[in-house]
Amino acid sequence: MTSSVRIDRRGAVADLVINRAKIHNAFDDVLIAELTAALQQLDADDSVRAVVLTGAGNTFSAGADLNWMRRMAGASADENRDDALRLAELMRTLNYLGKPTIARVNGSAYGGGVGLIACCDHAIGVPEAKFSLSEVKLGLVPAVISPYVVGAIGLRHARRLFVSGEVFDADYALRAGLIHDLVPASELDAAVERALHFLGKGGPVAQREAKQLALRQAGMTPESQLERDRDNADLIARLRVSAEGQEGLTAFLDKRPPRWVG
Repeated sequence: MTSSVRIDRRGAVADLVINRAKIHNAFDDVLIAELTAALQQLDADDSVRAVVLTGAGNTFSAGADLNWMRRMAGASADENRDDALRLAELMRTLNYLGKPTIARVNGSAYGGGVGLIACCDHAIGVPEAKFSLSEVKLGLVPAVISPYVVGAIGLRHARRLFVSGEVFDADYALRAGLIHDLVPASELDAAVERALHFLGKGGPVAQREAKQLALRQAGMTPESQLERDRDNADLIARLRVSAEGQEGLTAFLDKRPPRWVG
């Protein structure tokens, strides 16, 4: 479809592939826009019954692209807020998509990649995958993705992982609820097909309503989400231009520890 995103159709199934394997499927503003547009296209296509989201190569998504981070480090608060709102639109589009979604977690996921997994209905991963919500190491927080990650892993796990920024393994991701199933890499595609088999037995209208029903029971609606997204975009914009955020981003880009370490 584009340089950053690929759609592979298999009958009623659409494989949506983050197609930046050379940089481990990292996010930038172009990828965010193209992924959002692809999801909206698939949502409007009545011939699509399910969407499988995955990454090209052996990484699901490494989080933010370094060049994108460099641009945002020098951007104004308003520019950072607009940037965060575009990422929020992507997550919101995926979370409330009117089709069942499967995250085919073929490798590690960091930052926004964890958010994408949390926004999918079913996540199937491999034991080699690693995960992290490392924003505090940059003087930032996982603001935009936080509603979905907390919804997936619960408050207790989120509090630990948000404040520590530590890397956690696939077994922890399974226990926390970020991943539903772990299978050997050689069995990943078979596990996805098995999930699609069961999805194929449900009525598409009923599945759309069932998904929205579950979300409503958790207090999540597109309307309430939009207001929360604005607040979270304000928060991340403020932190990115703060003294601590600027030091954290600069230290990361310069490959040195930030001043607060040690």
